[in-house]
Amino acid sequence: MNNFEFLIPITLFFSIALSIKFVVDGRFRRRLAETHASEDLVKAMLAADEVSRRHASLKWGIVLTAIGVAFGLIDLVNLDAGSPATYGLLIGSAGLGMLGFHMVDRKS
Repeated sequence: MNNFEFLIPITLFFSIALSIKFVVDGRFRRRLAETHASEDLVKAMLAADEVSRRHASLKWGIVLTAIGVAFGLIDLVNLDAGSPATYGLLIGSAGLGMLGFHMVDRKS
C-alpha cells in the first residue's frame, strides 16, 4: 500500500507542464508590454483571465465535491477497490460534476 513510486513520473509531468505554461504566459505578457498595447486591451485580457480562473475554481470545486460524494457512497455500500462498480461510480460522478458545472455556468 505504501508504494508510491508511480507518482514520481506523474508529478514530474505536471511540474514540466506547469513550468511551460508559466513561461509561455510570462513571455506573452512581456511581449504585450513591449508592443505598447492599448490599456483597454490589457484590462480586458486581465479581466477575462480572472473570469477564467474563477470558472476553473468553480468547476473543480463541483467535480471534486461530486467525487467526494461518490467515495461516501462507495463506503456506504461496501464496494471494494477493484470492483467495476467503484470505477463506474467515480467516473460517473466526475462526469456529473462537469455537467453540473456547465449548468451552473450557463445560468450565470
